[in-house]
Amino acid sequence: MSEKKERSYLIDSPQFSDLVVGGFFGNIPHSKQLGLETVSAERNKAVLRIPFAENLVGDPDSGIIHGGVILSLMDSAGGMATFCALPTMEAIATLDLRVDYLKPAIAGQGIEAAAECYKLTNTVAFIRGVAYQTDINDPIASMVATFMRASSSKMQGVVK
Repeated sequence: MSEKKERSYLIDSPQFSDLVVGGFFGNIPHSKQLGLETVSAERNKAVLRIPFAENLVGDPDSGIIHGGVILSLMDSAGGMATFCALPTMEAIATLDLRVDYLKPAIAGQGIEAAAECYKLTNTVAFIRGVAYQTDINDPIASMVATFMRASSSKMQGVVK
């Protein structure tokens, strides 16, 4: 009887935080401008947050964070969930992202996005997630996305 080898995850590497959280998201100017923060990361899942800031408001009369900011947050959460599902560091890119806005955000509050990689193939990661403010079970938006894996050109030597 053969033993089944347990799947390896990039997130289990001691370097994961430096590479993905600090290095990757910390070096993207757009993420810095939005104030993107990592709330949590675990196998196949990630939660990111954008705190409220006046410069992120889409309509000054309502005081609600712009829908494009929510989309960026959800895309980033999907990317992070993809990294949390990968066995090693590799380049990824958003192939498709659909966001459904379910209700208006609450003015003056930050937004969190939780994403999960529910299927990982050799070439594509499949992601689903929600954006919310006070309760993950009462989302302001939902998303489904696919991310391309550059599995044929892995970034060799970055994480061992």
